Amino acid sequence: MAAETHNTEIQVPHGGEGAKGAFPPFDATTFPSQLLWLAITFGLFYYIMAKMVLPRIGGILEDRSDRIAGDLAEAERLKHETDAAIAAYEQALAEARNKAHGIAQTSRDKLSAEVTAKRTAVEADLAGKLSAAEERISTIKTAALAQVGEIATETTSALVEALLGKAPTKADTAKAVKASMN
Repeated sequence: MAAETHNTEIQVPHGGEGAKGAFPPFDATTFPSQLLWLAITFGLFYYIMAKMVLPRIGGILEDRSDRIAGDLAEAERLKHETDAAIAAYEQALAEARNKAHGIAQTSRDKLSAEVTAKRTAVEADLAGKLSAAEERISTIKTAALAQVGEIATETTSALVEALLGKAPTKADTAKAVKASMN
């Protein structure tokens, strides 16, 4: 079957035939109906905005405001907790320093007492050894001084014998040494 095509033409009036009146929105005869539809449309849009759109936007803004306020309150709470933790840390650190200083001072005092006690014991020991040494020196000195006369007598006798060629008697030498010592 053959397809038929229809040629339909639309006739558009040319010239002055279609321009009988003014542009419809500017036509003064249609102003009342235009104002009516403007009022109805404005009222409808106002109602939609007031009852549906603005409450949603207000709710969204209020939710945002509440969320921001909650976040700020949480941040403030966390800041206070952080400040409290820092203060507690600094307090604990100060207490630890004080305790360490106390322990160090106690250790210093204890060591100083031990050193003083040891030094006192060593000094007492040295004093004892010194007095014993002085006693020995005194004994040796006394013994040496006791022998000085005898040594002097022997030395004098040896000198006289060497000079004169003849040894003097022990009694004469002892008498001469005794006289020179006084």
